[in-house]
Amino acid sequence: MIALYIILLVLALFFAVIFIRTAMFRKKPEVELFENEEAFDKDKCIENLRTLVRFKTVSYREKEKEDDKEFEGLIDSLPALYPNVFEKCEFKRLPDRALLFRWKGKNDGKPTVLMAHYDVVPVNEEMWEKPAFDAILEDGVVWGRGTLDTKVTFNGVLFSADHLISKGYTPENDIYFAFSGGEEINGKGALNIVDYFEESGIELSLVVDEGGAVVENVFPGVKKPCGLIGIAEKGMVDIKYETKSAGGHASAPKPHTPVGILSKACVKIEKNPFKCHITKPVAEMFDTLGRHSTFIYRMIFANLWIFSPVLALLGKIQGGEMNALLRTTVAFTQMQGSDAANVIPPKASMVSNIRLNPEDSIESATKYLKKTINDDSISLSVISGMNPSRISQTGCEAYEKVAKAVASTWKGCITSPYLMVQCSDSRHYGRICDKVYRFSAMDLTAQERSTIHGNNERIRVECAHKAAEFYIRLIKQC
Repeated sequence: MIALYIILLVLALFFAVIFIRTAMFRKKPEVELFENEEAFDKDKCIENLRTLVRFKTVSYREKEKEDDKEFEGLIDSLPALYPNVFEKCEFKRLPDRALLFRWKGKNDGKPTVLMAHYDVVPVNEEMWEKPAFDAILEDGVVWGRGTLDTKVTFNGVLFSADHLISKGYTPENDIYFAFSGGEEINGKGALNIVDYFEESGIELSLVVDEGGAVVENVFPGVKKPCGLIGIAEKGMVDIKYETKSAGGHASAPKPHTPVGILSKACVKIEKNPFKCHITKPVAEMFDTLGRHSTFIYRMIFANLWIFSPVLALLGKIQGGEMNALLRTTVAFTQMQGSDAANVIPPKASMVSNIRLNPEDSIESATKYLKKTINDDSISLSVISGMNPSRISQTGCEAYEKVAKAVASTWKGCITSPYLMVQCSDSRHYGRICDKVYRFSAMDLTAQERSTIHGNNERIRVECAHKAAEFYIRLIKQC
């Protein structure tokens, strides 16, 4: 009987701790806001964006497919689009279509870097409702490849600077505008700019590139819009799996063919996902947004010490965005065998695209895959890859500047750190700065986000206006 009382007492204490921690898991103080409205020429903002979109700056790994005249045309158009920037700022071109502007500040403090890329991914014109490079403006929407990724922020940076210069504004410290013309193919433009900063001994106070956005219905139980500021990004590696055989006619197959062997390996990996890791970006996201969630979710996020295995299991079962935040993910994307239906291939291969959790690396991931497959007849090789980025600071003035500009532009949103699951040029800056933030200055619906790299990419006019407004507010703090 005494043992039963002890068990009941322990359970009572256990649940008391959970409920007390949940009750104490209250919302954090709201970010201080700029209350003033920013007035600027909204029509010119949109017309500049439309001009940029009309240039077919499509990047390809096969350089012969690129149209260099389109890239040069866009660059040549910039002085007319942003005359004040070219009058006031130093401008230089670096190799691999890298563009770098320097806006001299009043003081000699550490400068800020605002980034974007002006290349875009290819288009399947037949699948579009409107021409992809005509920049059609209709019903308050601009259609075109690059409107979201990322000519809107390219325009937002330069337009906001041009506007502020016209008003006689000079930043406190230098601001650099750093643009790449090959981000979509992991080009070296941004890397060359980082090399320039490093070789010149220029220390940076803040870097802002594409990444999160203002989104809704992306976090369990949270109904308010969330302004997600990436403080790190996952790594990426493509792995090729290959096995060989004597080949032969399909009429007399051995018990296991090369394709069958690879298929078994695929199933093993999918059934045994990578270990769950709640890294700093994800922990801070849970700690921020979880406080705005419904009671059940608040209870989970306030007590991850006991509920983290539940999240890991749900991620394993359901996959999706939450799972991508918690672990290294593996997506099998290609498989190749015989060229003929009745021939056993002498060699078969498959490829997986892997997004690396900050706790993993290309080396550790490859080691885990080999161990999981446990088949010496299958060889693994890295096609290409990059390790996860450095994790940036949050409890600092640099992060607060970005958060303040976000919260002031999209009033009512919750600003939060998060882990970016895609890759960007900003990863190169990790070696010279620990305050690199990833925020695409837009508020996007799930449907709008799906058009990035897809068909019918387009942007609402007011969304492009907000991008300029965000950069005006950010620049005024630099």
